[in-house]
Amino acid sequence: MHSRFPLDAVALTEALVAVDSRNPELVAGAPGERGCAELLASILSGWGFAVSISDVTPGRSNVLARIGPIGRSPLILNGHLDVVGVEGMTHEPFVPVTSHGNLYARGATDMKAGIAAMCVAAARAAARGTLHSEVIIAAVCDEEYASIGTRALLADGLRGTGAIITEPTRLAVVPAHKGFAWIDVAVDGRAAHGSRYDVGIDANRHAALLIAALDRFEHDTLVARTHPLLGRASLHAAMISGGTGWSTYADRCDVRIERRTVPGETGAQALAEVQTAIEALEAARPDFRARATLACAQPPLDLAIEAPLVRTVVAAAQAHGLPGTIEGLSCWTDAALFAEAGIPALCFGPGDIARAHSATEWVEIAQIEQAVTVLEQVCATWGLERKA
Repeated sequence: MHSRFPLDAVALTEALVAVDSRNPELVAGAPGERGCAELLASILSGWGFAVSISDVTPGRSNVLARIGPIGRSPLILNGHLDVVGVEGMTHEPFVPVTSHGNLYARGATDMKAGIAAMCVAAARAAARGTLHSEVIIAAVCDEEYASIGTRALLADGLRGTGAIITEPTRLAVVPAHKGFAWIDVAVDGRAAHGSRYDVGIDANRHAALLIAALDRFEHDTLVARTHPLLGRASLHAAMISGGTGWSTYADRCDVRIERRTVPGETGAQALAEVQTAIEALEAARPDFRARATLACAQPPLDLAIEAPLVRTVVAAAQAHGLPGTIEGLSCWTDAALFAEAGIPALCFGPGDIARAHSATEWVEIAQIEQAVTVLEQVCATWGLERKA
């Protein structure tokens, strides 16, 4: 190792969170990931990685760094460089502060501590000469919005025999998480004076009928769609907007539905279910009109707990005093994109997802160091079976 930067995951976390990498799709005028990507690329290059940096769109950068036997059973370690906005935070967002064993900053838990842990783990395993497979660091842009970073790497042919996404899991091993579908519904009405019930059609009341129908659908149907690690499927009305004034029938009401999916469900299926509810209302009320479109959908993750990647991470965790608990994650991650590309994937990392995007964000320093130890063993043992 020839870098002047210490091979220290806490120090690397502090360096990364000090760089403002807010996602410009979420915060107007935000700088994006380029600065943070350049810093990480420079450090990894100094640690002996073969590093490339590329922009998916201007200022939105991915870092790809490789170390170990080229092409042999590649293990991908993935994390996102972008962070969300900082409005209402109770501490300086980009000035890392350590207090009572915790590191405070925007991105501390989501997920620059995870990126630091995976990079240091791979570097230490390489420095000790214990790598039997190639380790690929994929630090990407835009996971918080549309995941253009990971999508671009996979489209460019990135492949591996396993992928660990170091999202905050409190050091639990997470082989499953939910997906989601965002569904836009436009409910039509007819504008009229508020006194003219004989002419007006109230789009807002019709939207309420649809929401009531979807509420029944959740309680009658979705409650039975369960996963042992994830609980049940769900939906909620995220946003409702309609009407122009007190004394006017609303001619349109827009409803945005978020549907959280469990393994086995798809965004297309979620859209079809909303369409079925619309068609039932149209049949029951001739003046009801609505259109549903799928704005975005991301798939769930479901890796078998018997999979080699799960067994390897659980064994490494248990070897270093952790319980190796297997859990599900309610939120979505880029792990699902790796799985969709045929690469076994799971999440494992320091921090708690409950603190992500919050007014006070922190990560336990002890968890950063524990994550390094576990991931170093995973890097050192991955590929041994295949080599034998």
